[in-house]
Amino acid sequence: MQAKPHRPATPEQALRAMDRLVATHLVGRHEIAQQAGLNVTDLTCFAFVIEAGEDLLTAGELADRVHVTTGAMTGILNRLERAGYITRRPDPADRRRVRVEALPDALARTREIYDPYYARVNELFADYTPEEIAVLHDWFRRANTVAADYLEEHCRTD
Repeated sequence: MQAKPHRPATPEQALRAMDRLVATHLVGRHEIAQQAGLNVTDLTCFAFVIEAGEDLLTAGELADRVHVTTGAMTGILNRLERAGYITRRPDPADRRRVRVEALPDALARTREIYDPYYARVNELFADYTPEEIAVLHDWFRRANTVAADYLEEHCRTD
């Protein structure tokens, strides 16, 4: 595949572009949450449940990922369950814990919202070689680690 030529950019320009993308995604996340009948934190939690797939997360693991207390996570899971997004299953290894599973209808509703967007992003990836996509993947993965580490060091209140 032939990649499209890319204009040179400085790290500062790339950082500004990333900030703009993050801001657009934050606005979009609010809009999508409203369409889904959820708030942003609940939608984010549901996204982690979807990402986990069949490796069901515990309520405590979700609380850590969303940066909320276990008490707050109980409220989130109650709302997601009432809205028909998740079900709670007892943890087979420890009956005191629950694992969280996405419901099939909720997955289908979420795909209706996100699939058209992901199709557009995949069209964008077509402008890049596999090697360039590998660099993007590496950068996103490593940038996520930097962001998560920063949150742990500077933003945790517990």
